[in-house]
Amino acid sequence: MKKKIESREDVSLLVRTFYSKIRKDALLGPIFNGIITDWETHLELLTDFWETNLFFKRKYFGNPMHAHIEVDKKVGGAVNELHFGTWINLWHETIDELFEGDTANVAKNRARNMGTFIHLNIFNARKEDLKNGNS
Repeated sequence: MKKKIESREDVSLLVRTFYSKIRKDALLGPIFNGIITDWETHLELLTDFWETNLFFKRKYFGNPMHAHIEVDKKVGGAVNELHFGTWINLWHETIDELFEGDTANVAKNRARNMGTFIHLNIFNARKEDLKNGNS
């Protein structure tokens, strides 16, 4: 029987299971593995991020928008809708394997909304760079 997402331990399980899939994925793995050098610290940061988003416990203080724009720059502007689609499909798959309930559904919806928002902002940042003569 699946359980509900109720604690930091649950969020950590979700994040760690999900990113183990990401690291092995043919499309996403090379990007993540090529940029993240300290996975343990990154997984804790992402657990903070999702704990903040799901339980409103202020533990995450980063700027995910800036981080994703910088990743796109590091890979030469190669991030596209296929990357985001693959990411969201793996996220939903992982949640469905491990959890059920309202918080699981919230995690899916927030990830979908964030993915769309980040995707649009990456493209807007590219347009700004081109407008300002940066490539």
